[in-house]
Amino acid sequence: MAFKIGYRTIKTAVGVTAAIFLAQLLGLNSFSGAGIITILCIQVSKKKSLRASISRLIACMIAIVFSAVLFQVLGFHAWVIGLMLLLFIPTTVALKVNEGIVTSSVIILHLYTAGEITWKLLLNEAALISIGIGVALLVNWYMPSLDNKLIVFQEKIEENFSKILKEVSLYLRNEDSEWDGREITETGKLLAEAKTLAFRDVENHFLREEDIYYHYFKMREKQFSIIERILPLVANLPLRVKQSGMLAEFIAELGENVHPQNTAIVYLGKLKEMDAVFKEMKLPSTREEFESRAALLQLMKEIEEYLLIKRNFKGLPVKQSMHQKRRTGQN
Repeated sequence: MAFKIGYRTIKTAVGVTAAIFLAQLLGLNSFSGAGIITILCIQVSKKKSLRASISRLIACMIAIVFSAVLFQVLGFHAWVIGLMLLLFIPTTVALKVNEGIVTSSVIILHLYTAGEITWKLLLNEAALISIGIGVALLVNWYMPSLDNKLIVFQEKIEENFSKILKEVSLYLRNEDSEWDGREITETGKLLAEAKTLAFRDVENHFLREEDIYYHYFKMREKQFSIIERILPLVANLPLRVKQSGMLAEFIAELGENVHPQNTAIVYLGKLKEMDAVFKEMKLPSTREEFESRAALLQLMKEIEEYLLIKRNFKGLPVKQSMHQKRRTGQN
């Protein structure tokens, strides 16, 4: 089994070491508390780390106030801690800073262990909180770029789309296929993982609310749902007619040109032209032919929706896809 250390683990180790070192350097009591706070504030993204830090800071300040009042009034008894938590936890929930409950508990226990409330003690705890949160924000400021991983997902999903569309085209032509459909299951999983990763990328940018990759994978997810609807239509086609071959050729062309950029309007035009040709062709003479033509019409409607979804997507920036193979069209 390979032993792997991730960025978050490294940042946690560095952050805890730095926090404890600073707390010791300043001569603070219970200096290990700074390290605990740092651990709790390091998150998987910058925004999550900032939100966690703010929640913990507010919760800790509330905990200090509650502790100072209750311990001074009721004394330093174990049951006072229970009473305090009964009041403190609902307060943090009401203020939506309950993420800081665990961190605040550390502060409450420090004050309880001290056996007295003094300004020196309160300043000590405030310093531990500041160091712990400050170090966590500092080490969490660096987040490795996710672009390369997102591009890998993008390319694999496009490769699967291409394979699926080509198999649909082959089946329309020959009504025979040895395809095991592996790409269908795989693509569903890839899209879910890619969206999660892309959302994490959004969380690492404070000045950017939208992420082009997240919208790209959402767009592909919508297209994939259409592909899933197309498959039974093709599989249950009663009869192969002349229009089947024409549509198969069109779908094969789509399969050859699955790309991140957007020229779906070109294929929408071709689809419209093909629909006009179909309308000029001889009407079906048998029930089976009629049902096949009707199924092909439904198939064309689904493909049109597939292309409209892509048309409404502005496309990935060219600089982010220059490494990909150059082709003549996109869909």
